[in-house]
Amino acid sequence: MSGATHVTAPGPRLYDRAAELAAVARLTAPAGDGGVLFVTGGPGEGRSVLLARAADDFPGPAHRVAAPGHRAPWSGARALFAALAPGVPEARRALRTARGEDGLAAAVSGLLGGLPVLVCLDDLHLWDAHSRAALAAAWRRDRAPGRPAPRWLVSAARHHRLPDVPGAETVRLGRLGPEGARALLLDLCAPPPAPPVVRRLVEEAAGHPGVLVSAVRRLGTARLAGGSPLPEQPVDGAVLTEVYGGFLKHLPADARRLLTVVALAGRTEANRTGASRTEEGRADAGRIDAGGREAAHRLPGVAVDAVLGGARAAGVPVEPLDGLVADGLLCRADGLLRFEDPFLGRAVLASAPASRHHGVRRAGAPRPVRTASALARGERHRADRLGPPAAVRALAPAARGRSHLVRGLAALAGGPVMDAHEALLRAAELLRDRAPAEASDARFLAMEAAWAGGDVAACLAALDCGGDAGGTERDFLDGLGAALTVRLGEARPALARVVARDGAEDDPRLLLRAGSAALVLGDTAAAARIHARALARARAEHRTALLPRVLEHLAYAELRAGRYSRAARTAREGLRAAEPVEQPNTAAHQHAVLALVASVTGDGPAVAEHAGLALGTARPHGLVQAATLAEWALARDELGRGLAAQAAARLVPLVRPGPRGGHFALRMLVVPCFVEAAVASGRTAEARSAAGEYAVWAAQGLDGPAPALLARCRALLAQGEEAAYWFGEAVRRHEGCGNDFERARTLLAYGTWLRRRRRPGAAREPLRDALVTFERAAADGWADHARSELRATGGAVGGTADRTAWGLLTPQQQRIARFAARGATNREIADRLALSPRTVDHHLRGVFARLGIRSRVELPGVAGPDPRAPGQDGGTEAKGLVSSRAMRSAGSS
Repeated sequence: MSGATHVTAPGPRLYDRAAELAAVARLTAPAGDGGVLFVTGGPGEGRSVLLARAADDFPGPAHRVAAPGHRAPWSGARALFAALAPGVPEARRALRTARGEDGLAAAVSGLLGGLPVLVCLDDLHLWDAHSRAALAAAWRRDRAPGRPAPRWLVSAARHHRLPDVPGAETVRLGRLGPEGARALLLDLCAPPPAPPVVRRLVEEAAGHPGVLVSAVRRLGTARLAGGSPLPEQPVDGAVLTEVYGGFLKHLPADARRLLTVVALAGRTEANRTGASRTEEGRADAGRIDAGGREAAHRLPGVAVDAVLGGARAAGVPVEPLDGLVADGLLCRADGLLRFEDPFLGRAVLASAPASRHHGVRRAGAPRPVRTASALARGERHRADRLGPPAAVRALAPAARGRSHLVRGLAALAGGPVMDAHEALLRAAELLRDRAPAEASDARFLAMEAAWAGGDVAACLAALDCGGDAGGTERDFLDGLGAALTVRLGEARPALARVVARDGAEDDPRLLLRAGSAALVLGDTAAAARIHARALARARAEHRTALLPRVLEHLAYAELRAGRYSRAARTAREGLRAAEPVEQPNTAAHQHAVLALVASVTGDGPAVAEHAGLALGTARPHGLVQAATLAEWALARDELGRGLAAQAAARLVPLVRPGPRGGHFALRMLVVPCFVEAAVASGRTAEARSAAGEYAVWAAQGLDGPAPALLARCRALLAQGEEAAYWFGEAVRRHEGCGNDFERARTLLAYGTWLRRRRRPGAAREPLRDALVTFERAAADGWADHARSELRATGGAVGGTADRTAWGLLTPQQQRIARFAARGATNREIADRLALSPRTVDHHLRGVFARLGIRSRVELPGVAGPDPRAPGQDGGTEAKGLVSSRAMRSAGSS
């Protein structure tokens, strides 16, 4: 043996946790009747290790469920169901059919059924609010007298507000005492480290188990053995970032920025008074007192007024302060603020970008900013460097204008859009005579902000401030102003001139205006073409800050043109481009586009996920356009699932005029969907009123599919045989508009009407056409609806071998279908082909639609022969998957 010291992976061993383990033992006792035990603690204090220990010790079935990777509505519920019943159709059906918190609570309780099972939920504070509320309802439901209940062991961050659950117990993890810390350290290293190293690390870690583990991992064998001296700072910024980084990442951005201000102010005060170490993080930063608990030296407290003044000067919102104090992250006493956990303060300093340090330190010093052209290239577009208002007022008008331009760009990217509108209007006014090009940019951006906020008056205010503009810009301002005031005779020629000049433009900013003009005119094909050119120019010029906005415009244009797959691809690229330059408002719009595309394909979970993410930003930032798109997507998904009354109730505010209604440019686009939902749910009078307003709008020629959709609305509202005439008119008018999905929806509505009029023979042709179109568009939910209607007419929807259809499948679909035909599960197929189970499920649904079958049970009868030798792709390999699964099942029994 060499005698070298090495670090071993820590197992689920716990020290100084007697009270916590006793609480777990009470929860999991065989004679117990279930219940809920909450375990709270800070980052790295051992919550997850305690859950692992409990799951290992529990004699019955135990499930560990980690927080889902995103916080979209019901994402936690899906993760819970996947962990409790993987691959069980009944569980998936319960989740899909449950509605609201009480419905999910009943589904969870029904799934567990009073079994003696332990469910360990980790990081409750990272679960979405919908799932947390449903879980709380389930816990209250399970505590009903005389009803057996499962055991729930739930961990959460110390600052998280736990739900009120009768009979639930809460234990709070603390720091380790000296003996516990020493025992953990010796458990981490084999052979034991040198005694001086043990003493030093136990002192530095201050009883924090996660800090101790991270410090040991980073030191290396030579230092642990005492062969090399320890660094002056064993618990440095890298250690604290590793332990606290995930916690800080999930805090709201404004809260993180305010914590940085407090930490920097504390360090400045320490340096000024000499109350702390010369260098941050010196060895005496943490001590353990005789009682075994932390007595760490803290950053000095700083005056609350000084923190608030510094935050405002640096452009950092101060609203999160009360919440940070209430949650226990900051302590406020005697007019001073300090970190409750000193390690957290040091972690904030270590993890904050250097630019943020500089911005806060220099908040009081006036400093000019770069021009708008530099801002458009991604330089200094997220921070206002001009100092307090008095210093700003002392600057020259051009510098003040650029300061407002910076503020407006920052708010447009990630703040309330009407704040951006005000700042950009002020910038345009100050720059009009001094920097005309930048003033022009500011005017257009102010109009964009007002458009995103759904404020027509604010849009007109931005357009009116360009009194000295000429040429193409004059046409754009006049044309858009006329369109917003419904003077289309004046708007069309001016906007048409803007669109016609797109070939002469190379600047992507000017191309964005031309594309916007095309959209207002209803020329969606031209809008998509122009925005694609703008995208190419922005990429060629490396305009990183402008790129997400261009992709936002392009995704919306493609969505309006009915190019749903292209819109989804562009929106996903837009999300990737928006993240590094911190543009959450743009990301919200892209999520709304993805939600609408998912409502076309019938992917309900994706609709909920993307709509939830869009609304999470759109509502607090006033993004009325993104919010309207997201709500529309949710309503279309509900309508596709037969929830007409729910869809109509969701759409009523979107089609209502006025400031409390939907977005002014989207109201009429939503009306056909509302009419369909309202008629199906008995709200005929409201549907008739909306259709009358839609008829006036459709006659203006601002949307290609509008005449066909108007005819469909009239068919849905008509009585007797008049409906047949209008359905025929709708199908005829669809031929020239190019939106195959809406045509298929009209055919589906027509076929359904014919079937209900007891004309099954006549209904089959439109229903078959609708089914084929939905299948081609991978609109699985709508295809299922059409297939169900066709089956109700007695028409054939598959079930016999169709070699022609099998040949139309892609090679990947054929491989997946062969595996499934031989009994392999989605998980087994995914493992074999290096795919995700969700991708496998998506391919199988496409296979079912193409072959005209309803489930994998029918696959053996329609799957084509395998052209390869047995064992290479199909027969032997799939049988191996199935036989291995059978062996695992036999072993578990």
